[in-house]
Amino acid sequence: MGWKMNTFISVAAVVFALALWQLAPGRVIDPFFLPTPTAVLAGLWEMLLDGTLAQSVGASLYRIFAGWLLGSLVAIPIGLLVGTFRPVKSVVDPFVHFFRFVPAIALVTLFIVWFGIGETSKILLIAYATGFIVLVNTASGIGAIPADKIDAARCLGASPWQVFARVILPASLPNIYVGMRLALASSFLVIVAAEMLAAQSGLGYLIWNSRLYFRIDWMFGAIVLLGLLGFITDRMMRVLGRLLMERYLRDALKY
Repeated sequence: MGWKMNTFISVAAVVFALALWQLAPGRVIDPFFLPTPTAVLAGLWEMLLDGTLAQSVGASLYRIFAGWLLGSLVAIPIGLLVGTFRPVKSVVDPFVHFFRFVPAIALVTLFIVWFGIGETSKILLIAYATGFIVLVNTASGIGAIPADKIDAARCLGASPWQVFARVILPASLPNIYVGMRLALASSFLVIVAAEMLAAQSGLGYLIWNSRLYFRIDWMFGAIVLLGLLGFITDRMMRVLGRLLMERYLRDALKY
């Protein structure tokens, strides 16, 4: 099945879902609790005209990308060290496998107490949530490299640095890439909780604040935007992967 047919099927599925959503309220569910797509678009247009929408999207995207990049920049070197050197793994492993099971949402209040209600607490919270995903994927990627490849490089006279630069790092790139994609999705999850509890802007704040005015259409609009922004950023990651590192990421780019 070609990519054109796959695209057609995907578009048709989305159109069918939107049509079903448009027809369901009023027949199955009260439209107040489940606004139609046209009502949601009207609510988004209303927020766009008064500037609320642009401000909310800009604030959330800034926090998401800042925290995601910070978490990735810290996690990738640590993951490379953990995967390459067993003594480092022995030291770091207990802490990694303890803290990665402590959800970032559970630490929202604590980060606010430590770092205040400003941008720092939200960015660091996202960095915490994303860092462990990238770190574990990076280390597991190195662990999956066949020992024969490393031994062959050593037999050919490669130095430890050359083994790392020519064998270990290229072979771990697919796992690093997949880890960053998964971490980006996690960033969207965490930012909503953080903005609901301590923010005066952002899509999470918009969803939480809409309840005060019983604007369910605003809630749905912000939720739909989160999904669209996540989808777009993930597609952008795929495009960047193809442009910059397709020879290393061929299998990772299949989905």
